[in-house]
Amino acid sequence: MSPSIKGKHPESTKIQTVSSRNSSIGVGEIHEFKSPISRHELSYKEAQANLALVAQSGYKPELRRNFSTLALLGCGFGLTNSWCGISGSLVTGISSGGPMMIVYGIVIIACVSSAVAISLSELASAMPNAGGQYYWTMKLAPRKYAPIASYMCGAYAWAGSVFTSASVTITLGQAIVGLYYLGSGNTDAPPRWAIFITYEILNIILMVFNMWEKPLPMISQSALYVSLLSFVVITITVLAKSSGHYQSASFVFSDFSNGTGWSSSGIAFIVGLINPNWSFSCLDAATHLAEETLTPETDIPKAIIGTVLIGFFTSFIYVIAMFFSIRNLDDILKSNIGAPILDIYHQAIGNRGGAIVLGCFFVLTLVGCNISSHTWQARLCWSFARDNGLPGSRWWSKVSRTGVPVYAHLMSCGWCAIIGCIYMASTTAYNAVVIGCISFLLISYSIPIVFMLCRGRSNISHGPFWTGKIGLICNIVVVLWTVFAVVFYSLPPVMPVTAGNMNYVCAVIAVFTAYVILYWFCRGKKTFKTIEERTELIPELTQIVSSQMMEIEMMNEGKV
Repeated sequence: MSPSIKGKHPESTKIQTVSSRNSSIGVGEIHEFKSPISRHELSYKEAQANLALVAQSGYKPELRRNFSTLALLGCGFGLTNSWCGISGSLVTGISSGGPMMIVYGIVIIACVSSAVAISLSELASAMPNAGGQYYWTMKLAPRKYAPIASYMCGAYAWAGSVFTSASVTITLGQAIVGLYYLGSGNTDAPPRWAIFITYEILNIILMVFNMWEKPLPMISQSALYVSLLSFVVITITVLAKSSGHYQSASFVFSDFSNGTGWSSSGIAFIVGLINPNWSFSCLDAATHLAEETLTPETDIPKAIIGTVLIGFFTSFIYVIAMFFSIRNLDDILKSNIGAPILDIYHQAIGNRGGAIVLGCFFVLTLVGCNISSHTWQARLCWSFARDNGLPGSRWWSKVSRTGVPVYAHLMSCGWCAIIGCIYMASTTAYNAVVIGCISFLLISYSIPIVFMLCRGRSNISHGPFWTGKIGLICNIVVVLWTVFAVVFYSLPPVMPVTAGNMNYVCAVIAVFTAYVILYWFCRGKKTFKTIEERTELIPELTQIVSSQMMEIEMMNEGKV
């Protein structure tokens, strides 16, 4: 229970805390735990937020709460980055129905994403925890099924985050190689090895930005600012230089062109939705920073809802501007440089130099996106490892002296490097892994939502963000959309089907699910921490954090 606190508590008042160990607490290890954060000064408000964490969940506070609402939004939108994401798959989407498919696809996906955002925001507000969806599952599922359901949810979420990071890095690698080929005037397709090497180098370089805690909030905010600046500069420049050469309104809004080979235009349109869907994915990013902000109950919903609103506004305007500015669609579709959006810039501006400058803005935005993705996957890995959800969890659950889960970060980036090798071996297999990120994340969102609906929304403690009947509708939409997307996103993108163009995402999901189930029965069910084990830690952890708050009070009273 929280202590009764009297007197003044200036926000600037801090105490120095020292920890005897960095690893996450387990049952029977309370006696070794002296204080929640090592080698840092702890403010009263942080101690207050930490007390709420341990009283509700039984997790040891290990991370500093330095993320403001704006920094959370920076990480959330910096990762989702809808206008930038749609740039990477713009031409692929066009082949599924023409520009109108992308324009209306963004509207459809934005509506679905709003339902996802509201659903995640309600859960994050009610149960803020770095574990996000797997922790909510642990709390909401029937006790008999909670361990395996929570474990499966966490496995899908972390796999989805790693696959997403790999997809962002490969898009960035293709853009950089594409800039080189555009500048050199080389019209040949870049060799796969060039993109692979660029991918691996980028994975190593960008890994550095998530090694220290102090600059991360500033980096996250910078990702937001760079993205918005790039959006404004690119959109205005392309429109201004295309003046007098715009495409017709029918080309953008009504002409449907089915280049997939599917006899059904409806199926072609649905399969093409995966492109705008990718640009609105990863909405759970902010939820995994719940233990790094002072008021997660309100900050996280603001960040998630803001991500969708800004994403729709920027992506909708951006694609319309780009489509009106296309001079020759056939040349764009035949582009070999690996990043056809650069050809759109080139056509609009009329010279390589200007296109390269705009391409640099695009690349800088992708850099921020990649860094945010690393932040997200590291927090997911670390939080899941706290409950022994991964092999080697004793390492991945550690928080280093730099204030971040470095081991979890390095391990996640290591898997990104391995996925890059799959790209070198087969682009078809790599594409299946990347597409899997959408399916894995949607499944991880739906698991806790299903259990919340089964338990009854009125039977759980609400947070400050709660939308009542609107939330119920959103929950149902998310579950139905997950089933719909997993089925239709597994269809081949083009017909007739060959070994080279087949969509193997269903195989990726099946193999990963089989591995997760096998691991659970062989080892996971013996080591994975349950909600009951966490509950046993609450009394002593609460006492420790309460003592810190009382120490701050005494220091304040001594100054009065």
